[in-house]
This record gives sequence, structure tokens and C-alpha cells, in this order.
Amino acid sequence: MVISNSSKERAGRNRTLVLSDSEVREYASRCITLTSETKENDVIDSTINQDLLECIDYLPSRFADLIVIDPPYNLDKDFHGKVKFKKMGTSAYISYLESWFPKVLRLLKDNGSLYVCCDWKSSPLIYSVIVKYCTVINRITWQREKGRGAKHNWKNGMEDIWFCVKDEDDYYFDVDSVKQKRRVIAPYKEEGKPKDWQETDEGNFRITYPSNFWDDISIPYWSMPENTDHPTQKPEKLVAKLILASCPQGGVVFDPFLGSGTTSVVAKKLGRRYCGVEINPLYAAWAEKRLELAESNTEIQGYNGGVFWERNSLAAQKKLKKVITKEAQGELFL
Repeated sequence: MVISNSSKERAGRNRTLVLSDSEVREYASRCITLTSETKENDVIDSTINQDLLECIDYLPSRFADLIVIDPPYNLDKDFHGKVKFKKMGTSAYISYLESWFPKVLRLLKDNGSLYVCCDWKSSPLIYSVIVKYCTVINRITWQREKGRGAKHNWKNGMEDIWFCVKDEDDYYFDVDSVKQKRRVIAPYKEEGKPKDWQETDEGNFRITYPSNFWDDISIPYWSMPENTDHPTQKPEKLVAKLILASCPQGGVVFDPFLGSGTTSVVAKKLGRRYCGVEINPLYAAWAEKRLELAESNTEIQGYNGGVFWERNSLAAQKKLKKVITKEAQGELFL
């Protein structure tokens, strides 16, 4: 039985995605299931509503340019009743990872890239598995800046993202597409002119190369149109960085734990193809609804003008958006 999230009381300004029971059934019906071996065209731009282990062997080998994996961390977690993940012992969790990771890696092109998300507890266990099958290029640390406080411990405000490839001498990485626009605190001038930064009415900014410490991305919350009731939803901005850096235009992005559809949605917004597997029909319905909305709205909060903006720079982003819109309409001549 699929349960919608339409009966929950919400504030008027709350922009969380809401579907009625009939809408859930409608969007879930757009998903596919696999019962035999498939070709790439059979699964591209699709949401597979199925248990990963039931369908993984039917997916075509080496069809994905990029794989983004956000697996269940080794925590007790209720995913709206359809799946309840129970915390395991160390060896059991490693066995769980081994049951699907090599199968997922089979789907990656030889020059493809793969990112695996995890928290501080699952990170060393996940690393111990992935390092057996591919080359780890880097570890990204995401400062979530959100989480429950702890009276007898430090609040957990970080997550890891392991960046892996099959061939460390041959993989796609476009650093220019993921540069960040940061405020200049101490502007330096040379002969009276800004050096490596721009002076604007909204502040001073510099375009910088990205590091492996990401402190500019917030967890989706109620006032963001991308928000759903998924308990572990990743931000579109975070996934956009992974896709722009590691998947060429028109390439294929695969997500074996799709959740509410963020990876597929961002891939579509950025001109990539997509495929995702999600066991929960409610989450799969959310994914399909978000994909439909992405046909008319390709905005990604925090990504504007071809660069990623830091937190608390929304006013400058809005001003840039107005300029770009006027240019496109032929109303502004610079």
C-alpha cells in the first residue's frame, strides 16, 4: 500500500513537494521494473521501482558515465514504512556492501567515475570495500551545517563523499564547470585595480577552483522547492557539482539508491541522461513528479551564471539572474 504525504499539516509558505494518493499512483505507474536483460535504450531516462538486488543483473554493462551512490548508512532508519534499515555489526554491514557494490561497478564505463556518500561511522567500512574494486581519487567532506545536537558528544555536521574511478589515468573531470564564486574579505589591488577578483554592488567576489571541503551547501528544507519528506535527501546543488565535474554533456548518470530522485532530476536539468533504482513506490513517485517539474524549471539553488555561489549570497545571485534574463530578451546591451 502506497501512502501519500498530502494529509500532513504544513505552513502556507512551505514548498515541500506534496502528492495526493491518486497522484502517487499516477506517477508510480510511470516507473518500470526489470525481469530480463536490458539494453541501454530500455532504461535510459527511467525510474526503476524495484529492489536493487532484484534488477541489478538485468542492467547493461558499462552504460553509465557517472554513478552516484547514497546508500543506507549503518543506522536504524525508517524510510516511510516501506523499508526499515536496521543497524548491523561491522562484518554484516561490509557483507551488505559487498552484495551490491561490485554489481553496480559493472555498470560503469571504463573511463567513468563513481561517488559514494557516507557518514563518519560508515565511511571507513565503505572505503574498505570500494578500494578493493576501484581507485579512490579523493575524499570530499561536506559540511552539512545541520543536525541534532548531542549532550555528550560533538554534533555530527559532516559527511564524506568518496571519489572513485576505474582507471586513474583515464577519467573525465571538468574543473572549469565547478568553480566557486566566493566573497573577498581582504580585497587586494594592484595599481589600483582588483587583482583576481571582481567589484560589484553586491560585494567583492573571486572565482576559485573547488576544494574537497564543501561548506557552501545546505540540506534541503521546507522553503526550498526541491524539498521532499525523504529523511536523507541530498541537495541538488551537491549532486550538480558531481555531475558537472564528472559526466560530459549528454552522458548517462546512474543512481542505485535514487530516493526522491535528486540525481535524476539534476542530471535532466544539466542536459545529461539518467537512470535510477528506488524500492519505495512513494519515493519513486516523488522522483517522477520532480522530473516532470524539471521540464519547465531547470534552476538549481546556489548555481547561477555558470558558477557555484557560497552561502548567504542570494541577493547577488538574484541580481545576476535579472541581468541574464534581460540579456536573453534583448533588453540589455553591455
